[in-house]
Amino acid sequence: MTVLPSALDTAGPGYAANRAAMLAKLADLGTEHAKAVAGGGEKYTARHRARGRMTARERVESLLDPDTPFLELSPLAAWGSEYTVGASLVTGIGVVEGVECVITANDPTVRGGASNPWTLKKALRANEIARANRLPVISLVESGGADLPSQKEIFIPGGGLFRDLTRLSAAGIPTVAVVFGNSTAGGAYVPGMSDHVIMVKERAKVFLGGPPLVKVATGEESDDESLGGAGMHARVSGLADHFAVDELDALRLARRVVARLNWRKAQPDPGPAERAEPPLYDEDELLGIVPGDLKEPFDPREVIARIVDGSDFDEFKPCYGASLVTGWARLHGYPVGVLANAQGVLFSEESQKAAQFIQLANQRDIPLVFLHNTTGYMVGRAYEQGGIIKHGAMMINAVSNSKVPHLSVLMGASYGAGHYGMCGRAFDPRFLFAWPSAKSAVMGPQQLAGVLSIVARASAAAKGQPYDEEADAALRAAVERQIESESLPVFLSGRLYDDGVIDPRDTRTVLGLCLSAVHNAPVQGARGGFGVFRM
Repeated sequence: MTVLPSALDTAGPGYAANRAAMLAKLADLGTEHAKAVAGGGEKYTARHRARGRMTARERVESLLDPDTPFLELSPLAAWGSEYTVGASLVTGIGVVEGVECVITANDPTVRGGASNPWTLKKALRANEIARANRLPVISLVESGGADLPSQKEIFIPGGGLFRDLTRLSAAGIPTVAVVFGNSTAGGAYVPGMSDHVIMVKERAKVFLGGPPLVKVATGEESDDESLGGAGMHARVSGLADHFAVDELDALRLARRVVARLNWRKAQPDPGPAERAEPPLYDEDELLGIVPGDLKEPFDPREVIARIVDGSDFDEFKPCYGASLVTGWARLHGYPVGVLANAQGVLFSEESQKAAQFIQLANQRDIPLVFLHNTTGYMVGRAYEQGGIIKHGAMMINAVSNSKVPHLSVLMGASYGAGHYGMCGRAFDPRFLFAWPSAKSAVMGPQQLAGVLSIVARASAAAKGQPYDEEADAALRAAVERQIESESLPVFLSGRLYDDGVIDPRDTRTVLGLCLSAVHNAPVQGARGGFGVFRM
């Protein structure tokens, strides 16, 4: 074994300050997560329960195998918008009858479970994860359909939900719909396009148009049950494959459906020979590694040593391109290649090193884990003349065309093209999570404000006008505040630019769950399938 040594001084003032700053961020994060868990609030939750119905999260919990984890995705969706945090939808990955599934559950305590623009984005991301990783999809449905005041933002892209369900089925990925209440209008096509449909007696209502719309459109008098009730669909239309007497029975039937899928993972889980040894160092120490001021560097090996099996890490090219750490490890028994930023800036050497390492991982069919803390690629005359553009492009080329699964974690800074080279959201990592300490933008707030100031000064000089220093200071301060707020992880998570903001102490567990999920699909790297690497 090549065990990583640790030089972390857990008794020092720096560690204490870092830990305190992280705990404060985690407390703020907990407040925001609580808003998502609360859904529509106590009043609407109590009303929902008074009708004998379970909440969305209770349904998910009852569906899952006992004592198995649920990896919730995008819990902060819609944060900072006019809509409720969580976007009236719970999504995540959980184990049902031993099968890892993507699970979505409408939250009927938020405007009757109606879908707003962020609900749609969140559902589409869940479907994307299911497709990429070949995970069966279970939809726990109770929704009044589209939030009509925002229909202009939902109607056109909303067709993607129907497209996804049919394409998942065509790809042999099972889809199961469990209807607990309303599934109306466009929402009626969720059960209509699912492989397996379960409806709850006297509760499920599935129709394209409810009685009022039918009355207006055709003059026909009808009631909910005869028009779209579970009994009608089970006995007359045939839309319901299973007729449940209550919610728990519906979830039991869903579990039986999954048990009969004959589902197998494409790649086997690690065997006894790859038994996962826990890291040698305490995961709690991850709280004190990242400085509160991201301008201060930290050694990512201290993070790696606390997330990989046995803290065992074989570093690749340790003497070359030192501001990017690369190497091989196992994580919960799965082999991984790790790329972690050390000193923030990516130079030509780091870029070339990364490109070679990514190609090696593809030759060996090994997933890649990207640990972000980068301010981007180095600028300056010497670096431009040295080929930083073509070398940075080489790294991005390798990331773009790599076929093995990518998992990204934003620990600290993730700015500029460095965010791209380290497999940011635009480069389709299978999963991307952020720590509360992370920040991401086109560049740092001070740098961006400084660039705007320089441009304004040059413009004034070209026009022969005096430059207003007071206005410049006000502009810089305003821009810095704006960019700072837009760089924060809760802001980015609210826009689904990541799959969630996680406690650093959960990193090993989260990555392990993701690695298990990605092995439901074949893990196979590119064999020479890269673009032209410029010399």
